[in-house]
Amino acid sequence: MITGRTRHGSGLVAWAFAAPALLAYFLFLVYPAMSSLWFSFTDWDGLSATYNVVGLDNYTNMPNDPVVIQAAINNLIWAVVTVVVPVVLGLALAVALNGKVRGKPILRLLFYTPAVLPLVAVASIWGWLYNPQYGAINAFLRAIGLDSLAQPWLGQDSTALGATMVAAIWLRVGFPMLLYLAALQGISQELYEAATVDGAGRWQQFWHITMPGLRPAHYVVIALSVIDSFKVFDLIYAMTYGGPGTATQVMGTWMYFNVFQYNQAGYGTAIAVVITVVAVAVSIPYVRSQTKEHAA
Repeated sequence: MITGRTRHGSGLVAWAFAAPALLAYFLFLVYPAMSSLWFSFTDWDGLSATYNVVGLDNYTNMPNDPVVIQAAINNLIWAVVTVVVPVVLGLALAVALNGKVRGKPILRLLFYTPAVLPLVAVASIWGWLYNPQYGAINAFLRAIGLDSLAQPWLGQDSTALGATMVAAIWLRVGFPMLLYLAALQGISQELYEAATVDGAGRWQQFWHITMPGLRPAHYVVIALSVIDSFKVFDLIYAMTYGGPGTATQVMGTWMYFNVFQYNQAGYGTAIAVVITVVAVAVSIPYVRSQTKEHAA
């Protein structure tokens, strides 16, 4: 028989086990987050021991900052392109590699390898490919007689953001492919056999069996991809440094420049708070779907 005293004792044991993790969580996540939130209401330069509280000035100044506007637009474009294209390509590759394909393990490894590379390495690889003098892309264009298309891909406003997005797509295709491949294993082959007997074509089977069967994977893939896209920083920083000019600035890089280079830590942390709020807002549907799934 379980008494109230027994329940109380087991509750204390549970809290005792959770205490180290909770302590680390508060020390390394909650406290820094609260400190950043506080400094976003100040004019702290990031170096001085003193600062002034300026209220919401850092937040109200953002709409008047043309770089913030450009960075927000770039973030939005980046989110749409680097979510839609890798997810669609990852799904197509997963469906293709789930069938009878020769060299399937090697192809899976080949397509997933970019996802495990360090971002700095990815930036270096694509930086070499885009090099205007001896890069492979311009060399190929010149070799096939398309000299007019050879250009400094990362050195001009019109192509810099698109060029970095190509690198991001190459990097990100492997992740959705892997998740979709795992999800495809859970769809019963009997459904496809029954559909074939009923005369359903491959396209009909894809829309009416495969896509509904992948619904849980869609939630995970799209939610994590969207969250990741709003946190973009390192690839842009390593490939273009936000340039040329401010053509490839995103909110993450503009936050970094304000905090660590322009001595406007208060303003930079305000940008960081905005990025965090957007990322948390985007993650809410994903967290709710996962909570319902585990509760079911």
